[in-house]
Amino acid sequence: MSSPTGVPDDAYWQRPDPASTPPSPPPAPAPSPAPGPGYQGPPRATPPPPDWRPPTIAQPPAPRALPPQDMDALDDAEGSARTVTYGVGLVAGAIAVILICLLCARAIF
Repeated sequence: MSSPTGVPDDAYWQRPDPASTPPSPPPAPAPSPAPGPGYQGPPRATPPPPDWRPPTIAQPPAPRALPPQDMDALDDAEGSARTVTYGVGLVAGAIAVILICLLCARAIF
């Protein structure tokens, strides 16, 4: 806490004069009104009727069979997808190298 402006040096922090009259005590707090009833909790829920659940199916039908997979066709598709992915990556890398070379050449020269 800083001393208020206009008070020289440590006069603000000195003890009060013992011969001076002490300050009056603070007023007594006013009595608070009596509290009302406390929180009684949530209201009671009525139980559901005995037939509230929807009807259920006892036995679901058996799952259908999946179609057979052609593993050779899947391998060919994966190989062509890998080739396309590598091709796109090589083109993007070449463009990035060309742009970096252009920017570096412009900064140097």
